[in-house]
Formats: sequence, C-alpha cells, structure tokens
Amino acid sequence: MTQTLQPGGNILLEAFSGTVIVSHKIDQKLDINLTAFILSGSGKVLNDSGVVFFNQPSDPASVAVFSPPKDVGEQRKHQIDFDLSKAPTNIAKVSITLTEDHHNGFALASNLKAEVHAGGQVVELVPASFSSENGIIVLELYVRNNQAKARAIWQGFASGLAGLCEHYGVEVQDSPSEPAKIETKAAQQPANSSSSLAINLEKASGKIDLVKGQKPIVIEKTAEITASISWRSGTDYDVYALVYTTEGKQIDVAMFGADGIPPLQNYQNGAIEHLGDVGRGKSKVKTETIKIRLTENILAVVPVAYSAQSNGTGSFRRYKVSMLIDNHSGTTVNIDANNANKDNRVYTCVPGIIMNTVDGIVIKPVEYYSSPGSERRPKLRMGEDGFVDVDMDAGPVNDFK
Repeated sequence: MTQTLQPGGNILLEAFSGTVIVSHKIDQKLDINLTAFILSGSGKVLNDSGVVFFNQPSDPASVAVFSPPKDVGEQRKHQIDFDLSKAPTNIAKVSITLTEDHHNGFALASNLKAEVHAGGQVVELVPASFSSENGIIVLELYVRNNQAKARAIWQGFASGLAGLCEHYGVEVQDSPSEPAKIETKAAQQPANSSSSLAINLEKASGKIDLVKGQKPIVIEKTAEITASISWRSGTDYDVYALVYTTEGKQIDVAMFGADGIPPLQNYQNGAIEHLGDVGRGKSKVKTETIKIRLTENILAVVPVAYSAQSNGTGSFRRYKVSMLIDNHSGTTVNIDANNANKDNRVYTCVPGIIMNTVDGIVIKPVEYYSSPGSERRPKLRMGEDGFVDVDMDAGPVNDFK
C-alpha cells in the first residue's frame, strides 16, 4: 500500500521499524549527503553519538543505521534503517536531513524523492521547492501514544550542514587537511536533560504549591492548560507570554508591542492565546490568563507579569503576584512571588517556566525580576541543564501603553 504525505503532514506507520530512502538524479555539480540526528524532547542531540552519518553509521542503540548511497541507473539512493522500539526513554525522535556540500543549492536537485517503508506500507513524501538552500530537514520519525509516526518537514537551511548542526546543538569543525568533524556543544550535558527531564523529576497531581528554589515537578499533559497571573487590585499589571520553539525561536504573545515586535494576541492558530486585558477596577484581585495548547514545536511557555512605568509606582511585594497553572484534569500548580523587594521601579516578574516534554509538563519555579528601571522584555534560551531558562532585561523595550 502506497500513501502520499504532503509537507507538514504526519501519518501513522504500520511498524516501529523500517527504512527511509531519499533519492535524486545524479549530478556532478551536487554532493548530497544524508545525516540522521537522534534527538531529545528539546529537539537537540544529547552527545556525539546522536549524529548518524557516513563516519558514524549507527547510534549506540541502533535506533538509526546509515547505509552508503547506491547509484541505480540515473538515480542516487540514500538509506537509513530505523527502529523506534529501540529508542531509550530520553530520545524523542529521529530527524532525517540532507546537505548539499558543493554549496550549489537544492534547486539543482532533480527528481528529489523521499519514502518511508514500514511493514507493508510505503509513504511517499511530496517534496517542497527549494532555491539556494544547502540543507534540508526532510522528515521526523517519532512515537506518540504508543504508535510510530512520520512527519514530513522539508525545511531548508541556507547554511547547509552548519545550519542543521546549529539547529540541533552540534558543532562542525572543518580544516583544510581533515574532513569535517562533528562535535556536540552539549557533550557534557547532564543525563537528565531535555526529554529525560521528566523521567528524573517527581510526577505530581492535585493541588500543588511551589516556591523559588524548589525542584521542578511534572504534571499530566492535557489538551489545554491555562496559566493565570493574579495580583492585588490597586495597580494595572499586564500579562504576556514568551514562547520558545524547538527551532530555538522566541515568539512574544502580548496585547501590546515592544521595540520591533508588534502585538500578537495568539500564536499558531490559538495554540498560545492571551484571553484579554484586565484594567483597573473594584475587585480585590485581578487576573489575566494565557491559554496553552502545547504542540510538538512548542518547547516552553513563560508567562510574564509587567507594569509599565507609565502606570506609576508599585512593587511586586506590595501587590502579591502569583501564577496558577491548571491542566483542567484535577491538577493545579500555584507559584507565589514571595521574594520581591520593595523597589517600586522593578517592572517585570517571571514566576515560573512551563516546559513541554514527551513525558509531561515540567514546571520550574524561578521568580525572576528585572533590574530597577528596566523596561526590557526577558529573552529565552536553552540552559546547560536542559531546561529553558530566562535572561532578564535582554529583550526589546516594551512600548508604553
């Protein structure tokens, strides 16, 4: 049975093991090579063994096994055999990529095709069109709800192997006298990083209170969660969310803009959505809510409480900011911002970080504050421990409301 998969689509596979074949017309102007990246839940390799290519034809668990390319008539065929059932618990997916190492770009690649063979099933991936790109993420193989799946990606990178490696947390070292050497930036990363975060953390349910300094916890991942930030009435705080994607990009979901960043009330068709601004009023407690529907490309969501300088003075200590995360399946996590000082010129507070893993939602209480007088937004990055972390005052300046 042959099925067709369009770019961006995903499909159930009949078996956990099989073969990926990528082919193209032979062209002396092109030097196309296939590489598989064995990835954690953060979308990064854990160490050097997570890169499978001609110099390293298998990872230690044989999740992916490289075969040298073969020429069949006018076509060159590249092959990776996979077995997702062998994947360790800290591995989330396998990414199959191509690079064009003469830097002539994939626009010259004729009859570019990709197929996944699993059991008696053949899935043909319809390629996207390319121009000057020298690297492509072709597809991803992963397990979801105990079922093997394939997703067609066809994402191009202008910088070829270097761009792919940076994307997956790998360094490529080149010298005139030696072939390219692939090394991971995170070779010394702790074993509990990325998707294995949840494995070594307490799984919690019910009503939970967290404070700064406590170990992160894991709660059940549901179709929709909410993160609500509340404060005592008397000032006009505003809430927004920073979204960190598996591509290492930050998206700001906010009702107001910042320098070079326009307002964006929802991201990815409502996957992350601000449910509306709450102004001053007579109620004793004010609350603004971020609705979260975690998708595979969302690695973390970081809600932020902000008070514009134009709102006047008022410390976080005085107004008692807190964040409540609710998975709407019987579990709530409350993070109180108890460590704020009395400085009226501190305008930004980050109570905690919400991280998406294959094993559940990791919640880390951090309670970060901006420097006095700073109107800059925080900036997200991947920390050395495998958690997404926050650099305060590192982003653009908020627009005054």
